[in-house]
Amino acid sequence: MASETHMPVPVCLIENTPARGLVVRPEALQVLSKITQPVVVVAITGLYRTGKSYLMNRLAGQRRGFSLGSTVQSHTKGIWMWCVPHPCRPGYTLVLLDTEGLGDVEKGDTRNDTWIFVLTILLSSTLIYNSRGTIDQMAMDQLHYVVKLTDHVKLKAAPKEGEDELDDSEKFVLFFPTFIWAVRDFTLQLQVDGKEISEDEYLEEALKLKAGSSQETQRYNQPRECIRRFFPDRKCFAFDQPASRRDLVCLEDLQDDEINPEFQQQVEKFCSYVWEKSPPKTVPGGHILTGNLLGKLATTYVETIQSGAVPCLESAVLALAEIENAAAVKEAATLYQDLMAQRAKLPTENVQELLELHSQCEQEALELFMARAFKDDICRFQADLISQVEAVKAKFCKDNEQASYDKCKAALRDLSQDMEKRISDGVYNVSGGYELFKGDQQALVEKYWELPGKGVKADTVLQEFLQSRKTLAESILNTDRSLTEKDKELKSKQEQHERAEQERAVQRQKEAEERQKLEDQLNRLKNHVLRLRKKLENCCEKQLEEQQKMIRHKSKEETALLKDGFHDKATHLRMVTSRLQQEYGNNRSELPTRISIMISILLGLAIVVLRFGILRVF
Repeated sequence: MASETHMPVPVCLIENTPARGLVVRPEALQVLSKITQPVVVVAITGLYRTGKSYLMNRLAGQRRGFSLGSTVQSHTKGIWMWCVPHPCRPGYTLVLLDTEGLGDVEKGDTRNDTWIFVLTILLSSTLIYNSRGTIDQMAMDQLHYVVKLTDHVKLKAAPKEGEDELDDSEKFVLFFPTFIWAVRDFTLQLQVDGKEISEDEYLEEALKLKAGSSQETQRYNQPRECIRRFFPDRKCFAFDQPASRRDLVCLEDLQDDEINPEFQQQVEKFCSYVWEKSPPKTVPGGHILTGNLLGKLATTYVETIQSGAVPCLESAVLALAEIENAAAVKEAATLYQDLMAQRAKLPTENVQELLELHSQCEQEALELFMARAFKDDICRFQADLISQVEAVKAKFCKDNEQASYDKCKAALRDLSQDMEKRISDGVYNVSGGYELFKGDQQALVEKYWELPGKGVKADTVLQEFLQSRKTLAESILNTDRSLTEKDKELKSKQEQHERAEQERAVQRQKEAEERQKLEDQLNRLKNHVLRLRKKLENCCEKQLEEQQKMIRHKSKEETALLKDGFHDKATHLRMVTSRLQQEYGNNRSELPTRISIMISILLGLAIVVLRFGILRVF
């Protein structure tokens, strides 16, 4: 978000309507479309009337903003959004999402509760689950939506042919947010067996599984297993009651001295942690989203839900990449054109000067493109960028030649005015006139070469000028009575030799310029290949790092299960981990081949563009 952009109050991002279900609000999308900074997305969910909005207001650095809804009537319908400058990350925007209370009795129809919970997870980089009292079975039962995630989220559109895919839920950790459990009005002592424990340890104790296979035990374990599987990065904060029951209805109006000081310290600790530790919102592969992309992602997910389908992360990211990469091409091509227009002083002294300027401007445009584009198939879009840049460069080369041509023609026109007058006055139509004519013409040529800034067409225009004087020179030569016929023949041959030498000089210049242009194209291709290779290697390394992190989480969970005596569950997890390690090894070994294929595609498309001047190659 630009520093001058100010969002004084939250707006509804996704509305929960009785008639149309979930709808993305255009005014919220308009706000997000203007945010070109990377975003950190912090969302809160939980039962209605548990004080979620108060915490979000404090994260925004405000007392008011999100409606608190202190009565039994729930105020937040759908998902509300507040975008503020990030207090700890300059150049980032903090996007706060406050969700409609789960289990709101006022709604009657709670079918969209699960979808709101799913969207909150898919859109956030940090998820806060807000509950009251203690983390007991009732609190776990209220979080039953987490159990339904496997039926409401898909990782891939379809498995690869012949591939024995793991269940999607085994890889949810790749894109699920970090998890914070906020326990409000907490009254227990943080102790286990008389020993003090931290809030995080309290959460881990609450997530321990029970042994047994009864239906009751399964119901007890299921939400705990899901939290442990899906959210490896977990944190817990416990809050005292902020004020007396009577004062809670006007909590946002209370002065600091009217609020429980311990609660204030807890809120300050909570906010500091969220501000400092919440990661930017990314998609698989590590690409950080801007506000603009976040809005497009929200639209894609909601449209999928409206169609009756299940949101698929792979499909959403591919659609996002198509939009973003096309926009990256457009922005980079525009930057190149603007930079050339600002920096090019036409005519340039030679072709090399323009090519060097072109190389600088293209490099800056390529850097912009690479910073914005993502996914493996960026080579298609990079080839399109080469095509568009080549078209603009060709126009600048043409304009450069025309500017040089016009300037040289004007210069010769000015320099030849005296000679033109002498010709019209018959000064050269006398004995010895030919030598006089040749002397004046040579002096004109010398003055012409002394003029600065003539550009790339200096030789060509001069040759045209001298060629236009050929008939006149022959006429003066033939009428010069001071010369014998033999002298005239020698002079004529000398004239022809000089013209031939001038033509060869122009041809040599053209050939040298063509060699320069060819060398420039080869250097451009090398640079494009180098940048693509670096980009792909970086993207692939990020994907491998994500896989390693997922494997470490599975191994850690396996160890915890073994420690607690759940050998069957640990054995299953060991099998999953082994499959993931095999997949990781395959991906790492295939990395050079994947990169080579992408580079080959880029080279093939780029060569077509540069050789045939095709402006669109797909």
